[in-house]
Amino acid sequence: MIAVDTNVLVRLVTNDDPVQSRSAARLFAEQNIFVSRTVLLEVEWVLRVAYELPRPAIHQAFERLLSVPSVTVEDAAGVARALTWFSDGMDFADALHVAGSADAIDGFYTFDKALARRARKLGTAPVVELV
Repeated sequence: MIAVDTNVLVRLVTNDDPVQSRSAARLFAEQNIFVSRTVLLEVEWVLRVAYELPRPAIHQAFERLLSVPSVTVEDAAGVARALTWFSDGMDFADALHVAGSADAIDGFYTFDKALARRARKLGTAPVVELV
């Protein structure tokens, strides 16, 4: 198994560089791939900010990635939970932080009122509380 960097996933999703995109696709076709949560965090930011992709397109790209048999995503269950919250309007980074800590904590505390409000509306577990 090999791990990939953010730029490899971005090439795969955007197909914006023909040579690198083909290389990325070949890598995914020939190897078992590990994708860390931090790489997903960066990919979402790059796709949203640099490429201005809409939330549904980013969500769909991540869902496809999770469904590839040769791809192992770090904390796949937590990432899947974060993607559900992301599709329901939560910021991806916030969703990933809350979902990734779910099994280890009793509550998630923040100063971010919007995060707490969205989390309460979505019924996240763990519960997000304001400090």
